[in-house]
Amino acid sequence: MGFDQYHEPPDELSEETRTFARMCANLTEEAQAIGWYEQRLDLERDESARAVMLDSLGEEYKHFCMELEFLFRRKPRWREIAAGVLFRDGDIVAHGEAAEAATGEAEAGTGTGSSLGIGSLRGR
Repeated sequence: MGFDQYHEPPDELSEETRTFARMCANLTEEAQAIGWYEQRLDLERDESARAVMLDSLGEEYKHFCMELEFLFRRKPRWREIAAGVLFRDGDIVAHGEAAEAATGEAEAGTGTGSSLGIGSLRGR
């Protein structure tokens, strides 16, 4: 029986890849829960209910961050790109492009870079 997080036959995937897929699914679910709480909080006027929801929202933030950190530890290139984007002032897209290019250059000599060069088509 297949699951939505798999796009290839699960029995052919390594345990590491299946764990990674589960954590990606968890991250998606936490992001979805954060969105739901934000919507509910936007409408809720009862202060006691809002306090409970805010506490729950904090838990979702924590879980999201823990799962993201787990994934970053498993994928160093992802972590490097994130380090070039997160918690920085300025243009988010420019930081992202620069971070991706920096990791692509670092990997170009090894043949493991994954950029398709699509970003270079921007503006044409």
